[in-house]
Amino acid sequence: MLRHTGKRRSFSHNLRLAILLCINAGFINAAGFFAFRVLTTNVTGHAAMMAESIARSDYEVAFIAALWLASFLLGAFSSAAIITLVGRDRPASYSVPIILIISLVLCVALFGKHYTQGVQEARFFAAGLLFAMGMQNALVSVISGSVVRTTHLTGMFTDLGIDLSAWATGTMNPPLKARLLLRSAIITSFLAGGIAGGVAFLHLSYAAFYFPAGLMLIVLFYDYFRASIIRAARKR
Repeated sequence: MLRHTGKRRSFSHNLRLAILLCINAGFINAAGFFAFRVLTTNVTGHAAMMAESIARSDYEVAFIAALWLASFLLGAFSSAAIITLVGRDRPASYSVPIILIISLVLCVALFGKHYTQGVQEARFFAAGLLFAMGMQNALVSVISGSVVRTTHLTGMFTDLGIDLSAWATGTMNPPLKARLLLRSAIITSFLAGGIAGGVAFLHLSYAAFYFPAGLMLIVLFYDYFRASIIRAARKR
């Protein structure tokens, strides 16, 4: 999923990446909401909250909302900068953001229970998850050529509506079929991840965050294990 870039990248590569990382984003969004009462995969609501807080002269809440917006932005910036500096044609460049995302999620799993008793601490842990999701969104956008977005559904529902309209008013063709499949997979995977994240947090508390960390490890080593299995099958 990570070693194929540019023209070598196929629809199936994007589909697998979208499914795994949309499950991951949905899981973190739901579990993060249970843990911190903050949505950690998009920034639209936080922008509205900042504007509303400024209008009410509640500058403390406005500052926190600005922190969350900046965290997501900085995560996206960092991910894209790392990939550009290492080289977009080098699969290893995508490994660094994934390792950083895993590290941030593990910090929540390991320390969240002990350091989120106060409101301020919870807000900063939420900022860490927003940073991680900004990194993930930029990572997927760069590697897929802006075909896949994994951390929010507003644009995806819009695109799906447009494609459904094209299908209803015209004829189904292979490109349209591929777009419908990809967008449906993204939406379904995000919702499935959200349900799993909510249920897992209710039963496991902060230990639930080990699951998305493990899922990112699968993404990181997927190409290696798949290549090893193919080589072993060919030898047999």
